Amino acid sequence: MQEDVSGEPRGPRTDLCIAVRRGAVPSGYALRASTTAICLLLTLLLFCRVAQDVTAQPPTDHSTAPAIHPVTLRFVSWKPDHPRVWDEALAEFTKTHPHISVVRELAPHSSTAYHDLLTQKLKNRDATVDVFFMDVIWVPEFAEAGWARPLDERFTPAMREEFLPATIEVTRYSDHLYGIPSRIDAGLLYYRSDLLTKYGFSLPATWDELARQAETIVAGERSTNPTLRGYTAQFKQYEGLVCNMLEFIDGHGGSLLTADGTHSTLARPETLAAVQFVRDRVIGGLASRAALTYQEPESLSVFLQGHAVFHRNWPYAWELANNRTRSTVAGQVAVMPLPGFTPGRTAAALGGWLYGISAYSQHPDEAWALIEFLSSQAMQKKFAQEAGIAPSRQALFADPELLTAAPQLRNHFAVLQSATARPRSPVYPAISHLLQRYFSRALAIDDLDLAREAAVTDAHIDRLLALTRIAP
Repeated sequence: MQEDVSGEPRGPRTDLCIAVRRGAVPSGYALRASTTAICLLLTLLLFCRVAQDVTAQPPTDHSTAPAIHPVTLRFVSWKPDHPRVWDEALAEFTKTHPHISVVRELAPHSSTAYHDLLTQKLKNRDATVDVFFMDVIWVPEFAEAGWARPLDERFTPAMREEFLPATIEVTRYSDHLYGIPSRIDAGLLYYRSDLLTKYGFSLPATWDELARQAETIVAGERSTNPTLRGYTAQFKQYEGLVCNMLEFIDGHGGSLLTADGTHSTLARPETLAAVQFVRDRVIGGLASRAALTYQEPESLSVFLQGHAVFHRNWPYAWELANNRTRSTVAGQVAVMPLPGFTPGRTAAALGGWLYGISAYSQHPDEAWALIEFLSSQAMQKKFAQEAGIAPSRQALFADPELLTAAPQLRNHFAVLQSATARPRSPVYPAISHLLQRYFSRALAIDDLDLAREAAVTDAHIDRLLALTRIAP
């Protein structure tokens, strides 16, 4: 294509058009002064105008991608123990996904209070909720209620193989997967290694042995540390109380429900004996009665300040206990499995959190991008190294760099694999409420008739369980 001096594009057909407009039609195109000629002239002038418009337009780029519109995701979670690590992780996500911004809505640290806040939003079909943390025990409830979006198609079988099998099973309900594993938890026993060494004690093999060691150390340290107690854990009336008591009960050979999950077993002798031990030997003995008000942060604070010999908590506490800017006992802390009531028996409650996508989210694709990023191997490694959070990806338990930075993971793996799950049921929140009330009363009221209270609670739980049975 050429241009003439006027700047107009030149082509075989436009030569004629230009000539017609200038009145200089070549002789080969001579026109007779007739009606036919006038019509032809008008037609040529119209054709020339159209040709000029077409040739003047720039070429269309059919490869241009559709416009990407900014999206804001709302991520509902509890208040994190390591806010800096979370801020960095989300900033990195935004850097790689510049069209997506993430706004976090932080709930109280209590899992019970967080559950109440989140479920209220979901009951209201709140479309502003996109991504949320989901306790492993909430999956049946959220699935039955239609609050969590099934993720089977996005979370492919090949992706699932990279996670610990136990973390995949807790996401499943009625043949669908409703979450992506963020972390796996199991109860662990933290202890003052310097004090056990000072008094010549080996690791306690049973709860009775732990009690004797703690009593000896507390008595020996009373002149220099009068506030020292033998044990600290979570005994407030909330979900953490159920986890703590499950560990004592399981360690004594008891259970919360029958093996088929159809009946409550609180009134069985082995279960009653475990509750009796906690009431008689732990509350007001090994632990202060103030422990009846402790959740994870309060009980951990007692240990970090050097006021307890033994402490029960989740894997995340390792980093805090050995962080010299936050712990007065850093470098003097070790960790082991929780004991049972007979040598060789251990018990740990299975915990953990999943990423879920709200069924009412208007941005499911962007929500998936966020949880795929946060659950990636790189991000789980970051959380494990910098926040002490046990990963759910199998490969990280053999990562040399991570094991150097977080050596406690070497011992955690076996505990995490064998931890005991709480009952899985769509009505678990109601069951948990009854368990919390029973355990709280059992520990706080010294003269409570445990057998009677347990039988009454069993009856209430059995009625709830009956509601979920499929009629023949």
